[in-house]
Amino acid sequence: MSAALTKLEAPATIRPALQVSDLRVRFGGVLAVDGVSLEVASGAILGLIGPNGAGKTTIFDAISGLVKADGKVLLAGVDISSASPERRARARLGRSFQDARLFPSLTVAETLAVAFERHIRATDVISTALRAPWVVRTERRVRARVDELIDLMGLGAFRDKFISELSTGSRRVVDLAGTLAHDPLVLLLDEPSSGIAQREAEALAPLLLRIRDQTGASLLVVEHDMPLITSVSDEIVALETGRVITRGRPEDVLSDPHVIASYLGTDAAAVARSGALIEKTPVKKAAVKKAAVKKAAVKKAPAKKAPAKKAPVKKAPAKKAPANKTVRGRSRPAGSGA
Repeated sequence: MSAALTKLEAPATIRPALQVSDLRVRFGGVLAVDGVSLEVASGAILGLIGPNGAGKTTIFDAISGLVKADGKVLLAGVDISSASPERRARARLGRSFQDARLFPSLTVAETLAVAFERHIRATDVISTALRAPWVVRTERRVRARVDELIDLMGLGAFRDKFISELSTGSRRVVDLAGTLAHDPLVLLLDEPSSGIAQREAEALAPLLLRIRDQTGASLLVVEHDMPLITSVSDEIVALETGRVITRGRPEDVLSDPHVIASYLGTDAAAVARSGALIEKTPVKKAAVKKAAVKKAAVKKAPAKKAPAKKAPVKKAPAKKAPANKTVRGRSRPAGSGA
């Protein structure tokens, strides 16, 4: 009886959505990822930061199966270390890339409908041409899913716009929506704010939180934008030269001396470049006047232009008087009578 009570009272263990153990990736003689281990809890957002060359994207490639790697990758407790990228995607591992490659001639709604292709029952030309009942039901179901995804991502104003007409930030949101069409259990986001405007980057944080809350997906995010990554992450892992140097809450990681020395630096303005504007120190009028006087003294007076030389005027040749004509041995002026 006591044993049964003990078993019932014991807290249930929550299995992590993603577990990476002792991950190593080599490119020739270069060890790009050196024994990285991390866990993403179910329904959590884990940030991944580090300088260029720290191995962040390589870790994503190894988890996705795009590069050969040693170590273990568990997705919801299932070992997918030896699975192909296609099998990992079917196991509900989602992945976005830094450059969103979409069909420019399709609308947003059409692009998302294509993303749902894997959930559509295989069709043949005859059934589609005859509009078989099950074909109509499938298309109706896809349209409903597209509408749900457009509402979730806030793309209602862009539904019928072509991809080529969208800004970089809007294309990234569409690309993210296409990844969500596969209903991922874990979503790997590689620098979602790369190349987009500051206003679009500020709108990205609530969008990521809404995706986590409404879909239940766990997110592993690589990002250089510190205000963005600290506002959405439950924990942050800092990397350097392919190794984990620290992990913890965002405020603890950003205050770690090793992270500051290797990645962040001491310039607060650079770290918070996309966050709130930093109040600038007012400049004194005297300093402005002094700088203006100094600048004026440096300027040289413009050199006077030499007067343009006039081209010599050519004189018209004088007309010669007509020669006198000789008549019968006498000379008489031309034009006189005979």
